[in-house]
Formats: sequence, C-alpha cells, structure tokens
Amino acid sequence: MKPITTINDVIDSLDDIIKTSQSDNSPLGYFAALYKRVTIKVKEGIENDFFDNGPRMEKLDIIFASRYLDAYFSYRNDKVVTTSWKIAFDLSKNYWPIVLQHLLIGMNAHINLDLGIAAAEVSKGTNIENLKEDFDKINQILSSLVIEIENDLANIWPTLKKILKLTRNVDDFLVDFSMELARDGAWEFAKQIAITPSDQFIEVINQRDLKVADKASIITNPGFVANIILGIIRIGERGSVSNKILYLIS
Repeated sequence: MKPITTINDVIDSLDDIIKTSQSDNSPLGYFAALYKRVTIKVKEGIENDFFDNGPRMEKLDIIFASRYLDAYFSYRNDKVVTTSWKIAFDLSKNYWPIVLQHLLIGMNAHINLDLGIAAAEVSKGTNIENLKEDFDKINQILSSLVIEIENDLANIWPTLKKILKLTRNVDDFLVDFSMELARDGAWEFAKQIAITPSDQFIEVINQRDLKVADKASIITNPGFVANIILGIIRIGERGSVSNKILYLIS
C-alpha cells in the first residue's frame, strides 16, 4: 500500500482499488467508489470550513481511511483482518447481495469499528468531546450519500424503483440501518477507546469487532420476505460489476 499522508493520497489509493475492481469485475469496488465520494465531500468540507477544525479533520480522515485501506490490502494478500471487515469483503464473492448491501456491510465495519478507533487516536492528549460535532458531521455525510446513491440506483435500475414503490420494507431496512450508523453507538465506542489503558486496547477492539460482526447479519440476512425482495432487485440490476462501479463514482 502507498504511504498515506494527505487526503489526496487517500483519494489516489481509492482510485487504485476502483480501477483494480473494475478490471476484475469485483464488488469490492462498490464500497471504494462510495468512499471516494465521501472523501471528496470531506475534502470540500475542509476547504469550505464546514468542520470546526479542518487540519484535525484531515488527520482524522487519513487515520480513518488507512484502517480501511490496510484491511483491503491485507485481505487481498490473504492476511488476517478484523472479523467485521472479513465478513464485508467475503460478501464480494456472493452473487445475490445487491449493491446497497455491499455498501452497508462496508459501512458497518468502517463506522461502527474503525471510526471510533480513529477518533480516539486523533484526540490523544486532548478532550475527545471537542471532536463530537465534527464526528457527527462525518456520519451525516456518510448517511446522506447512502440515500443519494439509493435514489441514483433506483433511477438506473427500473426494477429497484418499481419494487420500492410497491413495498417500503426493504427500503426502510436499508435507510434505517444507515441512519443508525449516525447515532450514538460509534461515538460511545470512541469515548471508551479514548480512556482504555494501552494494555487493554487490543482486547477492547476485539470485543467491539465481534459485536459489529454480529450486527452484519441485519444486512446479509434480513429475513425471508426481505431476502426474496432483495433477490428480485438483484436480478433487475443491469450491467456488469464494472459498470455499476462506474455508476457509483459518476
């Protein structure tokens, strides 16, 4: 993996993953495409003083993104990754998950585990409460982009649009989950990590990882009826994986 020292380095690394995924027709590129959009939004926010502390936010973005990038390249090289990321990456081997499931499974690992760790690290030597407003703004960006992408995909694939008009069950499940990511769980974990003694750090992260991994079943197996609806949506998703990735970054 290339050294990551700036937010532009993050975008360049995401571009590499996207290009590789398009070449391989790998669904691993879906989350990378979403993440590129998020990172660009964060960069714009820093440049436009959207955040309380722009330099701190860039540092947070770098630490946060590096956890995903490390996990991605470790997985590609058959190295050990966290359980929550392994579940997310393994989903790319299955045919049936729809694009939104791939995005949400990545968000589950990245926000519910990685964001708290990154927030604690960037707050070392300071009161982590000072980060709360910018922490919430990151979650707002992520959640809003998931809804934006859901609407984009519904316009691209008529089957998805028709089904979402007929039943809101699956749609509500997807949106509710993405909104849940913006709530207190990730922040409470960030505060916990911030006061965890160094000799207990790994154990606390491992415990959190298992909880996040358990939560992934909400996305991968939401129930019999939802699975049928998701299957119909999946059949209606047009184009190759490479084309879908292109839709996500355009």
